[in-house]
Amino acid sequence: MNSLEVCGGCNAKIAAGNLDKLLNDIKPYKRDDILVAFDKKDDAAVIDIDGENCVIQTLDFFPTMVEDPFTFGQIAAANALSDVYAMGGEVISALNIVTFPLEGDYEVLKQILKGGNHKVSEARASLTGGHSIHDKTIKYGLSVTGKVKKKYIWKNNTPEDKDVILLSKKIGTSLVTSNYAQGLVSKDDFDKCIEQMTTLNKYARDIFVKYNIHAATDITGFGLLGHLSEMAGDDFSIIIDSKSLPILEPALRLAGEFLYSAGGQNNRNYLDGKVEFINDNFAMEEVLFDPQTSGGLCVSVSRDEAKKIIDEFKENDLDIWQIGQVKKKRSYSIIVK
Repeated sequence: MNSLEVCGGCNAKIAAGNLDKLLNDIKPYKRDDILVAFDKKDDAAVIDIDGENCVIQTLDFFPTMVEDPFTFGQIAAANALSDVYAMGGEVISALNIVTFPLEGDYEVLKQILKGGNHKVSEARASLTGGHSIHDKTIKYGLSVTGKVKKKYIWKNNTPEDKDVILLSKKIGTSLVTSNYAQGLVSKDDFDKCIEQMTTLNKYARDIFVKYNIHAATDITGFGLLGHLSEMAGDDFSIIIDSKSLPILEPALRLAGEFLYSAGGQNNRNYLDGKVEFINDNFAMEEVLFDPQTSGGLCVSVSRDEAKKIIDEFKENDLDIWQIGQVKKKRSYSIIVK
Protein backbone atom coordinates (compact mmCIF):
# COMPACT_ATOMS: atom_id res chain seq x y z
CA MET A 1 0.00 0.00 0.00
CA ASN A 2 1.17 3.53 -0.75
CA SER A 3 2.36 5.57 2.22
CA LEU A 4 1.16 9.11 2.83
CA GLU A 5 3.18 12.28 2.51
CA VAL A 6 3.99 13.92 5.85
CA CYS A 7 2.88 17.53 5.50
CA GLY A 8 0.14 18.62 7.86
CA GLY A 9 -1.83 17.91 10.99
CA CYS A 10 -2.77 20.91 13.09
CA ASN A 11 0.49 22.52 11.98
CA ALA A 12 -1.42 23.33 8.75
CA LYS A 13 -3.85 25.67 10.52
CA ILE A 14 -4.16 29.24 9.26
CA ALA A 15 -2.31 31.52 11.69
CA ALA A 16 -4.43 32.85 14.54
CA GLY A 17 -3.58 36.46 13.68
CA ASN A 18 -4.76 36.00 10.10
CA LEU A 19 -7.97 34.36 11.31
CA ASP A 20 -8.67 37.31 13.61
CA LYS A 21 -8.37 39.70 10.67
CA LEU A 22 -10.55 37.53 8.43
CA LEU A 23 -13.34 37.05 10.96
CA ASN A 24 -13.31 40.56 12.39
CA ASP A 25 -15.56 41.97 9.66
CA ILE A 26 -17.91 38.97 9.50
CA LYS A 27 -20.99 39.67 11.61
CA PRO A 28 -23.30 36.63 11.72
CA TYR A 29 -26.98 36.94 12.43
CA LYS A 30 -27.34 36.28 16.17
CA ARG A 31 -30.02 33.78 17.12
CA ASP A 32 -31.06 33.66 20.76
CA ASP A 33 -30.58 29.88 20.89
CA ILE A 34 -26.88 30.09 19.90
CA LEU A 35 -25.11 30.07 23.25
CA VAL A 36 -21.50 29.78 22.04
CA ALA A 37 -20.19 30.82 18.61
CA PHE A 38 -16.87 31.75 16.99
CA ASP A 39 -16.87 35.25 18.46
CA LYS A 40 -15.78 33.73 21.79
CA LYS A 41 -12.94 31.68 20.18
CA ASP A 42 -14.25 28.58 21.92
CA ASP A 43 -13.70 25.01 20.74
CA ALA A 44 -17.20 24.37 19.37
CA ALA A 45 -20.60 25.96 18.88
CA VAL A 46 -23.37 25.25 21.40
CA ILE A 47 -27.07 25.46 20.53
CA ASP A 48 -29.82 25.61 23.16
CA ILE A 49 -32.60 23.16 22.31
CA ASP A 50 -35.15 23.47 25.12
CA GLY A 51 -33.56 25.50 27.90
CA GLU A 52 -32.04 22.37 29.44
CA ASN A 53 -30.41 20.34 26.66
CA CYS A 54 -27.90 21.62 24.10
CA VAL A 55 -26.34 20.43 20.85
CA ILE A 56 -22.60 20.86 20.26
CA GLN A 57 -21.40 21.44 16.70
CA THR A 58 -17.82 21.33 15.43
CA LEU A 59 -15.71 20.54 12.38
CA ASP A 60 -12.02 19.73 11.97
CA PHE A 61 -9.87 18.32 9.16
CA PHE A 62 -6.28 18.57 7.97
CA PRO A 63 -3.59 17.13 5.66
CA THR A 64 -1.60 14.04 6.54
CA MET A 65 1.10 14.10 9.23
CA VAL A 66 1.99 10.37 9.30
CA GLU A 67 2.67 7.86 6.53
CA ASP A 68 0.22 5.11 7.55
CA PRO A 69 -3.34 5.78 6.23
CA PHE A 70 -5.20 3.93 9.00
CA THR A 71 -3.22 5.76 11.67
CA PHE A 72 -3.86 9.09 9.96
CA GLY A 73 -7.59 8.38 9.98
CA GLN A 74 -7.49 7.61 13.69
CA ILE A 75 -5.56 10.78 14.55
CA ALA A 76 -7.75 13.05 12.44
CA ALA A 77 -10.91 11.59 13.96
CA ALA A 78 -9.63 11.75 17.54
CA ASN A 79 -8.65 15.37 16.96
CA ALA A 80 -12.09 16.32 15.59
CA LEU A 81 -14.01 14.51 18.33
CA SER A 82 -11.94 16.32 20.95
CA ASP A 83 -13.74 19.65 20.50
CA VAL A 84 -16.94 18.12 21.85
CA TYR A 85 -15.11 16.76 24.87
CA ALA A 86 -13.54 20.19 25.42
CA MET A 87 -17.05 21.61 25.88
CA GLY A 88 -17.90 18.91 28.44
CA GLY A 89 -20.10 17.07 25.96
CA GLU A 90 -20.86 13.57 24.75
CA VAL A 91 -20.35 12.72 21.07
CA ILE A 92 -23.46 11.56 19.20
CA SER A 93 -22.54 11.36 15.52
CA ALA A 94 -19.96 12.35 12.93
CA LEU A 95 -19.74 13.01 9.17
CA ASN A 96 -16.61 12.35 7.10
CA ILE A 97 -14.90 15.20 5.25
CA VAL A 98 -12.48 13.98 2.54
CA THR A 99 -10.36 15.34 -0.28
CA PHE A 100 -8.50 12.74 -2.37
CA PRO A 101 -6.55 12.76 -5.67
CA LEU A 102 -8.48 11.60 -8.74
CA GLU A 103 -5.72 9.13 -9.67
CA GLY A 104 -5.02 8.09 -6.06
CA ASP A 105 -5.00 4.54 -4.70
CA TYR A 106 -8.46 4.05 -3.25
CA GLU A 107 -7.20 1.38 -0.89
CA VAL A 108 -5.39 4.23 0.86
CA LEU A 109 -8.65 6.16 1.18
CA LYS A 110 -10.41 3.05 2.47
CA GLN A 111 -7.84 2.67 5.24
CA ILE A 112 -8.16 6.35 6.20
CA LEU A 113 -11.93 6.00 6.50
CA LYS A 114 -11.58 2.77 8.45
CA GLY A 115 -9.23 4.50 10.89
CA GLY A 116 -11.72 7.32 11.37
CA ASN A 117 -14.62 4.94 11.91
CA HIS A 118 -12.57 3.00 14.44
CA LYS A 119 -12.25 6.10 16.65
CA VAL A 120 -15.84 7.25 16.16
CA SER A 121 -17.02 3.79 17.21
CA GLU A 122 -14.68 3.83 20.21
CA ALA A 123 -16.38 7.09 21.20
CA ARG A 124 -19.69 5.16 21.11
CA ALA A 125 -20.92 7.51 18.40
CA SER A 126 -22.32 6.81 14.92
CA LEU A 127 -20.64 7.64 11.63
CA THR A 128 -23.62 8.80 9.57
CA GLY A 129 -22.22 9.85 6.18
CA GLY A 130 -20.02 12.60 4.81
CA HIS A 131 -18.78 14.43 1.73
CA SER A 132 -15.79 13.89 -0.54
CA ILE A 133 -14.20 15.77 -3.44
CA HIS A 134 -11.15 15.25 -5.64
CA ASP A 135 -8.12 17.35 -4.79
CA LYS A 136 -4.37 17.04 -5.26
CA THR A 137 -3.77 16.86 -1.50
CA ILE A 138 -5.25 14.25 0.81
CA LYS A 139 -7.20 15.76 3.68
CA TYR A 140 -9.50 14.09 6.19
CA GLY A 141 -11.56 15.00 9.21
CA LEU A 142 -15.03 15.05 10.70
CA SER A 143 -18.01 17.26 11.29
CA VAL A 144 -19.13 16.22 14.77
CA THR A 145 -22.38 16.57 16.70
CA GLY A 146 -22.51 16.22 20.47
CA LYS A 147 -24.81 16.98 23.36
CA VAL A 148 -24.51 18.53 26.80
CA LYS A 149 -26.77 19.79 29.55
CA LYS A 150 -26.95 23.59 29.50
CA LYS A 151 -25.85 23.94 33.11
CA TYR A 152 -22.77 21.77 32.49
CA ILE A 153 -21.30 23.54 29.42
CA TRP A 154 -17.57 24.18 29.72
CA LYS A 155 -16.18 27.36 28.19
CA ASN A 156 -12.55 28.13 27.47
CA ASN A 157 -12.37 31.63 29.02
CA THR A 158 -13.99 31.35 32.46
CA PRO A 159 -11.19 30.47 34.92
CA GLU A 160 -11.22 31.73 38.49
CA ASP A 161 -8.53 33.39 40.54
CA LYS A 162 -6.19 30.93 42.31
CA ASP A 163 -7.28 28.01 40.10
CA VAL A 164 -4.68 25.48 39.00
CA ILE A 165 -4.20 24.27 35.43
CA LEU A 166 -4.28 20.55 34.61
CA LEU A 167 -3.19 18.98 31.30
CA SER A 168 -3.95 15.42 30.14
CA LYS A 169 -1.38 14.89 27.33
CA LYS A 170 2.24 15.74 26.66
CA ILE A 171 3.20 18.51 24.21
CA GLY A 172 5.61 18.47 21.26
CA THR A 173 3.66 16.46 18.64
CA SER A 174 4.55 18.59 15.60
CA LEU A 175 8.23 18.60 16.50
CA VAL A 176 8.19 14.80 16.76
CA THR A 177 6.08 13.92 13.70
CA SER A 178 7.68 16.41 11.32
CA ASN A 179 11.21 15.28 12.20
CA TYR A 180 10.57 11.51 12.26
CA ALA A 181 10.55 11.35 8.47
CA GLN A 182 13.98 13.00 8.51
CA GLY A 183 15.40 10.21 10.67
CA LEU A 184 15.82 12.49 13.69
CA VAL A 185 13.33 10.70 15.96
CA SER A 186 13.55 7.07 17.07
CA LYS A 187 10.79 4.60 16.21
CA ASP A 188 10.06 4.13 19.90
CA ASP A 189 9.59 7.86 20.52
CA PHE A 190 7.49 8.21 17.37
CA ASP A 191 5.25 5.33 18.43
CA LYS A 192 4.67 6.94 21.82
CA CYS A 193 3.64 10.15 20.07
CA ILE A 194 1.26 8.19 17.81
CA GLU A 195 -0.26 6.39 20.78
CA GLN A 196 -0.98 9.73 22.44
CA MET A 197 -2.48 11.32 19.31
CA THR A 198 -4.82 8.36 18.74
CA THR A 199 -6.02 8.36 22.34
CA LEU A 200 -9.50 9.84 22.68
CA ASN A 201 -9.98 12.71 25.12
CA LYS A 202 -13.20 10.93 26.08
CA TYR A 203 -11.45 9.20 28.97
CA ALA A 204 -10.15 12.44 30.47
CA ARG A 205 -13.53 14.11 29.92
CA ASP A 206 -15.39 11.27 31.62
CA ILE A 207 -13.42 11.99 34.81
CA PHE A 208 -13.45 15.77 34.55
CA VAL A 209 -17.28 15.91 34.29
CA LYS A 210 -17.55 14.58 37.84
CA TYR A 211 -15.96 17.79 39.15
CA ASN A 212 -16.51 21.55 39.07
CA ILE A 213 -14.54 22.57 35.99
CA HIS A 214 -14.25 26.35 35.74
CA ALA A 215 -12.76 26.49 32.22
CA ALA A 216 -11.62 23.94 29.64
CA THR A 217 -10.08 23.67 26.18
CA ASP A 218 -8.13 21.17 24.12
CA ILE A 219 -4.58 21.93 23.01
CA THR A 220 -4.30 21.87 19.22
CA GLY A 221 -2.89 24.05 16.43
CA PHE A 222 -2.33 27.27 18.39
CA GLY A 223 -0.02 25.48 20.82
CA LEU A 224 -0.21 25.34 24.60
CA LEU A 225 0.48 29.06 24.99
CA GLY A 226 -2.07 30.07 22.36
CA HIS A 227 -4.89 28.14 23.98
CA LEU A 228 -3.92 29.25 27.48
CA SER A 229 -3.93 32.86 26.26
CA GLU A 230 -7.56 32.36 25.22
CA MET A 231 -8.30 30.84 28.62
CA ALA A 232 -6.73 33.75 30.49
CA GLY A 233 -8.88 36.24 28.56
CA ASP A 234 -8.87 39.89 29.64
CA ASP A 235 -9.14 39.39 33.39
CA PHE A 236 -6.52 36.81 34.33
CA SER A 237 -2.93 35.70 33.84
CA ILE A 238 -1.77 32.10 33.81
CA ILE A 239 1.58 31.29 35.43
CA ILE A 240 3.22 28.21 33.89
CA ASP A 241 5.86 26.17 35.71
CA SER A 242 8.14 24.95 32.91
CA LYS A 243 9.62 22.27 35.19
CA SER A 244 6.18 20.65 35.50
CA LEU A 245 5.46 20.51 31.77
CA PRO A 246 5.06 17.04 30.21
CA ILE A 247 7.08 16.99 26.97
CA LEU A 248 7.35 14.22 24.40
CA GLU A 249 10.83 12.90 23.64
CA PRO A 250 12.84 14.25 21.86
CA ALA A 251 10.88 17.49 21.22
CA LEU A 252 13.00 19.68 23.50
CA ARG A 253 16.23 18.55 21.84
CA LEU A 254 14.80 19.11 18.36
CA ALA A 255 13.62 22.60 19.28
CA GLY A 256 17.08 23.38 20.64
CA GLU A 257 18.51 22.38 17.26
CA PHE A 258 16.17 24.87 15.52
CA LEU A 259 14.11 22.09 13.90
CA TYR A 260 10.79 23.74 14.63
CA SER A 261 7.74 24.29 12.40
CA ALA A 262 6.27 27.23 10.50
CA GLY A 263 3.11 26.84 12.57
CA GLY A 264 5.13 27.33 15.74
CA GLN A 265 6.52 30.59 14.38
CA ASN A 266 3.01 31.75 13.51
CA ASN A 267 2.01 31.11 17.12
CA ARG A 268 5.06 32.97 18.43
CA ASN A 269 4.28 36.00 16.26
CA TYR A 270 0.61 36.03 17.27
CA LEU A 271 1.45 35.95 20.97
CA ASP A 272 4.07 38.68 20.78
CA GLY A 273 3.60 40.95 23.81
CA LYS A 274 1.30 38.47 25.57
CA VAL A 275 3.89 36.06 26.99
CA GLU A 276 6.74 36.69 29.44
CA PHE A 277 9.51 34.10 29.77
CA ILE A 278 11.30 34.45 33.10
CA ASN A 279 14.12 32.13 32.06
CA ASP A 280 16.09 32.35 28.80
CA ASN A 281 15.37 28.92 27.28
CA PHE A 282 14.78 29.08 23.53
CA ALA A 283 14.07 25.34 23.18
CA MET A 284 11.39 25.44 25.88
CA GLU A 285 9.80 28.44 24.18
CA GLU A 286 9.55 26.57 20.89
CA VAL A 287 7.95 23.55 22.53
CA LEU A 288 5.37 25.83 24.14
CA PHE A 289 4.59 27.45 20.76
CA ASP A 290 4.58 24.07 18.95
CA PRO A 291 1.22 23.31 17.23
CA GLN A 292 -0.35 20.21 18.73
CA THR A 293 -2.29 17.57 16.83
CA SER A 294 -4.93 15.75 18.87
CA GLY A 295 -3.53 17.30 22.05
CA GLY A 296 -4.86 16.88 25.56
CA LEU A 297 -7.66 18.49 27.51
CA CYS A 298 -6.57 21.44 29.63
CA VAL A 299 -8.78 22.55 32.53
CA SER A 300 -8.85 25.26 35.18
CA VAL A 301 -10.09 24.06 38.57
CA SER A 302 -9.80 24.92 42.25
CA ARG A 303 -6.80 23.49 44.08
CA ASP A 304 -9.01 21.18 46.18
CA GLU A 305 -10.78 19.80 43.09
CA ALA A 306 -7.43 19.34 41.35
CA LYS A 307 -6.19 17.02 44.10
CA LYS A 308 -9.30 14.83 43.75
CA ILE A 309 -9.03 14.79 39.96
CA ILE A 310 -5.35 13.83 40.01
CA ASP A 311 -6.10 10.99 42.42
CA GLU A 312 -8.87 9.62 40.18
CA PHE A 313 -6.69 9.84 37.07
CA LYS A 314 -4.00 7.84 38.87
CA GLU A 315 -6.58 5.27 40.02
CA ASN A 316 -7.59 4.80 36.38
CA ASP A 317 -3.97 4.65 35.15
CA LEU A 318 -4.41 7.85 33.12
CA ASP A 319 -1.88 10.65 32.75
CA ILE A 320 -2.49 14.09 34.24
CA TRP A 321 -0.14 16.96 35.07
CA GLN A 322 -0.54 20.13 37.12
CA ILE A 323 1.31 22.73 35.05
CA GLY A 324 0.40 26.14 36.43
CA GLN A 325 -2.00 28.48 38.19
CA VAL A 326 -4.42 31.32 37.50
CA LYS A 327 -3.87 34.78 38.97
CA LYS A 328 -5.58 38.13 38.62
CA LYS A 329 -4.37 40.03 35.57
CA ARG A 330 -0.65 40.86 35.46
CA SER A 331 1.32 42.65 32.75
CA TYR A 332 1.22 39.54 30.54
CA SER A 333 -1.51 36.98 29.80
CA ILE A 334 1.00 34.14 30.20
CA ILE A 335 4.08 34.05 32.40
CA VAL A 336 6.46 31.09 32.06
CA LYS A 337 8.73 30.47 35.03
